[in-house]
Amino acid sequence: MDFDALLLLSFGGPEGPDQVMPFLENVTRGRGIPRERLAAVAEHYLHFGGVSPINGINRELIVAIEAELARRGLELPVYFGNRNWEPYVEDTVAQMRDNGIRRAAVFSTSAWGGYSGCTQYQEDIARARASAGSDAPELTKLRQYFDHPLLVEMFADAIRDAAATLPEAVRADARLVFTAHSIPLRAASRCGPDLYERQVAHTSALVAAAAGYPDYDQVWQSRSGPPQVPWLEPDVGDHLASLAHTGTEAVIVCPVGFVADHIEVVWDLDSELAEQAADAGIAFARATTPNAQPRFARLVVDLMDEMRLDRPAARARGSIGEREVPGYGCSVNGALCTPACSAER
Repeated sequence: MDFDALLLLSFGGPEGPDQVMPFLENVTRGRGIPRERLAAVAEHYLHFGGVSPINGINRELIVAIEAELARRGLELPVYFGNRNWEPYVEDTVAQMRDNGIRRAAVFSTSAWGGYSGCTQYQEDIARARASAGSDAPELTKLRQYFDHPLLVEMFADAIRDAAATLPEAVRADARLVFTAHSIPLRAASRCGPDLYERQVAHTSALVAAAAGYPDYDQVWQSRSGPPQVPWLEPDVGDHLASLAHTGTEAVIVCPVGFVADHIEVVWDLDSELAEQAADAGIAFARATTPNAQPRFARLVVDLMDEMRLDRPAARARGSIGEREVPGYGCSVNGALCTPACSAER
């Protein structure tokens, strides 16, 4: 399969204080989230001037992808579209149509299967093509990449770099904690039994082995909604409190569930969790996400070349051996994965 463009498809984020509430209304539309809850979340964005880091990081990643494409001798334009804020994917696909693009690969900024991590991006693609009409380009979503060797390598290096920032006296005994965005339990098996949870666990095992940590913890963060609705647990804050109770002196937190510094990373971890650790007397280090690293750009183009050149999928194995790789919850041929995944939330 050949392509004449690449589309980077992401979640989106506000880029000024006046955009924060409209953005949050887009994200939560139809979910019945109380206005006071949105106002509380808005304060997280306003703490950073009302600007989410994600759009800027994605623009930097596009520059890195363009450089990687040029390095491989590929002359492909790279487009940028979002689900929840400008540039909206519908507008971007219309622009692609007007520019004569006929077939494009789509890279989404989520490594995971499941509804939120994969199927919802397929729905974005379908909606954008429908909006663009009969002349819309064919859009083919690239596979999930939770087990790609470069993703594992980037997180493993980030853990080693984070460890080096801890006081030497506690560095060797620092507890490694992986965290990813929690989801409601009712959604956990929509696209396969515990698919997202198993993929996160698999990636954490790969990264821990690559970084040289035989023991580690897997927790969750950034849950929302009413407290009576169960989500994946334990919460990262509750887990940190437990570590403090048992005398842990240092932690390294790796946000393995995020490929870039979302607000959930820079607020929930760098602000709230770091403050909690300081109050408990625990030395705290946060591993970086891939963001716009050249290696991340290489990963993107590698995924496209797997499909373009019919190459086998690159999958990390590491020292965890030949354990079963969790399934992929979305197809890669532009179709929605299963009716169960795209059913009413």
